[in-house]
Amino acid sequence: MQGTVGQCSRTTVAYIVPVVGICAAAFLLTNIFIYLYLDSVYQPGLQQVSPLVGCVPQHFKMPTMKDCTAWLQCLQINAEVHELKLIDQGAVKKVYLAEWRGQKVALSRLSSLNYLEDFLHGLSMLQALQSPQVVQLVGFCLEEHIILTEHHPFGSLLNLDDVLEKEHYQQHNNWEMRLRLAIDYVTILHYLHNSPVGRRVMCDSNSLEKTLSQFLLTNDFHLVVNDLDALPEVDMSRNLSVKCGHRELTGDFVAPEQLWPFRNNGKPFSDNLMPEYDEKTDIWKIPDVTWFLMGKVPGGDLVHFHLFQIHEKCKKKDPTDRPSAFDVLKVYKSVYSSMVRDSAGFRDML
Repeated sequence: MQGTVGQCSRTTVAYIVPVVGICAAAFLLTNIFIYLYLDSVYQPGLQQVSPLVGCVPQHFKMPTMKDCTAWLQCLQINAEVHELKLIDQGAVKKVYLAEWRGQKVALSRLSSLNYLEDFLHGLSMLQALQSPQVVQLVGFCLEEHIILTEHHPFGSLLNLDDVLEKEHYQQHNNWEMRLRLAIDYVTILHYLHNSPVGRRVMCDSNSLEKTLSQFLLTNDFHLVVNDLDALPEVDMSRNLSVKCGHRELTGDFVAPEQLWPFRNNGKPFSDNLMPEYDEKTDIWKIPDVTWFLMGKVPGGDLVHFHLFQIHEKCKKKDPTDRPSAFDVLKVYKSVYSSMVRDSAGFRDML
């Protein structure tokens, strides 16, 4: 009897060991897969931002094009680009859906000569900042105050919830995709704060709605920054800081240093006396933008829980106590990685 029990025990152990080994190997392979997936979605080396791939400078290539083409100039625009309809309008420019050789493009035309300086600044930023984080420049005509960019049918980030409510896209309405959009947003801030043309501040962002309107939602559910008309430079080594406009700013969305410091003393606003500030105003706004991006999907509360500490730092009253966009980006990517890994582990257990 004892021999039989011993034999059974040895058989059981011999059976369990390979099973444990197989489980361990499966777990290891799962983690390797997750690592490779995350690596493909978000490349490491956060300080380096890749330029547009496949085209030399001053050229463009839209997804359905085989070859790169030089930025279109006035002659080509007048001869080959056809306006279809007005799709957006702001103080600086009107935006039309247009067509060039069967390709849909966005044609921006200056609304008023009063905003010519802003229009030209936006064009210069588009030229200098071409990268995966910025809408693709297709061409321009200075004589007629026209800028052509790649058209993104989903429109601005303001349309996010409306897009995801459509039956065809509801499968994308999850915490993973929404957190990836938040990562894109912070990646863009990191790029602008460390750009080839200096440390740039998103000044056209004095409300949540205005901030969201600066970004376009791509067909594959990523973000590109689109409106660069108000992107002043900060350089403390040259005592160069910024003020976003010449009027008094109010509300909780803007950073404390953007508010009139003497408002409680009854002193009327004076642009000359208003202190300047730096890119940390963009950091203050990150939690509010991310709150919108996450929506009310399952798993969103857990994302907010994991981001609580870094968001608390973003909301420090003293701008010098706030993290950089790079610091926020590291946390966002870490949270995304750990939550994807935990989700995969939970599914394996089931």
